[in-house]
Amino acid sequence: MADPHELTALEQWQALQRREISPSELTEHYLARIEKFNPALGAFVTVTADAARARARFVEERMPLTAPLWGLPFADKDLYQRAGVHAGFGSRLFADYVPDRSDDLVQVLDDAGGVSLGKTNTPEFGLASYTESLASPPARTPWNLALGAGGSSGGAAVAVAARLLPFAPGSDGGGSIRIPAAACGLVGLKPSRGRVPAASGIDKLGGLSVGGPLARTVADAALLLDAMIVPRDSHPNHYYALRAPDDQTPLLAAAVRGEGRFQLGVMTTSAWDNDYSIEIAPEAQEALDLAVAGFAALHHGLEETALLPDPSYGPAFRTIWQAGAASIPAETEAEIALLEPLTQWLLARGRNLSARELAQALAALTAFERSFIQQLSKFDAVLTPAMALTPRPVGWYDAHDAEANFAQQVQYTPFTSMINVSGLPAIVLPVHQTENGLPMGVQLIGRPGGEATLLALGAQLERRIRWQERVPPEPASTY
Repeated sequence: MADPHELTALEQWQALQRREISPSELTEHYLARIEKFNPALGAFVTVTADAARARARFVEERMPLTAPLWGLPFADKDLYQRAGVHAGFGSRLFADYVPDRSDDLVQVLDDAGGVSLGKTNTPEFGLASYTESLASPPARTPWNLALGAGGSSGGAAVAVAARLLPFAPGSDGGGSIRIPAAACGLVGLKPSRGRVPAASGIDKLGGLSVGGPLARTVADAALLLDAMIVPRDSHPNHYYALRAPDDQTPLLAAAVRGEGRFQLGVMTTSAWDNDYSIEIAPEAQEALDLAVAGFAALHHGLEETALLPDPSYGPAFRTIWQAGAASIPAETEAEIALLEPLTQWLLARGRNLSARELAQALAALTAFERSFIQQLSKFDAVLTPAMALTPRPVGWYDAHDAEANFAQQVQYTPFTSMINVSGLPAIVLPVHQTENGLPMGVQLIGRPGGEATLLALGAQLERRIRWQERVPPEPASTY
């Protein structure tokens, strides 16, 4: 058998099922790779080696082989709490915090038979689209260590791209799965609002943030997403009455079959076009052109489309972003001083908002959601660039001027936040590699509950382009 990390997650699961490798052996393999390569990459902020070994033995001895992730390693994004493990939330404010309970998604992945190896790097409270906090080293894309991995699931993406994990869960409140997937050459899927019960978005301000998978292949993403939805038995454990449309068919089936012909829109406009000058880099256009040509060769229908201008979107989204920081538990001057400048600005702005301003912003985004879904309703999926620019250098974002920082984030990621506002599913596919060896992706936006269509389309393009065969260089043990 090839080295385990050379196999896809699905192939590793099959090897576990055939008893060609044990959960303990697979865990040891990845722990060794993390110890060797993580110092240069900044993927992990905490490695729980002893707990992972004990967990792998528990899975071997106590859990049924039918568990959907039986023995597969993963890691918790450091925005999620695991009982007894330091949870830093990317912030110096939580340098000594160890929770005594686990969050729902953490428990779900345990119930599915996974083996957590630790916590992955994230920006402070997940507020930024790049992973360069003051609490830990930056997360660097393994394709070029001078460049950042994006965020906020930056550490998770680095770990998967560098083969330190088979796949990883992330969260996405404005692009936080899809941005690092694009920067690291991965498949990243933001599910529909309500699709993943333990990370549905329904309990978040504006319904923005949902949980989803980062993986090297479309099938691997579907494998993890299925387990996030149904960790055991045969039915999701829904916490709320509202949920995404669901036919109960495993999404892995759609990703493996990769069947169907669909009508696709092609779009290069975004909800931010009224507020900022958005320029699409040649490399981003090349990725889009490559995807269009690939889908045309596969006999899908293709039609250019564009969004109607909506001047209310930008101010309303900024208001929700600021309001989301208002509840950060920093009350004293000393505690606030531990926060990074961008977070301090967001916290101050959020706490100065009135109830009327917040209500108006939520109403504006709800109106945008309805309009956005209606405008795209004639298509089975809509294709956009993943990012407007190539992966950004570490240190590129303004660390002091919050307005300039926000503009930079929008100009790099103009196509992502509107999907969170609309609650739609979207998948990033790493279709292109530049002359300099950098990954560039495209995004497919689906209908409500349309994950199966996105996975089928992604599987078809993956078979044609074979991006899963691209492997980043292994870094030196230090950088």
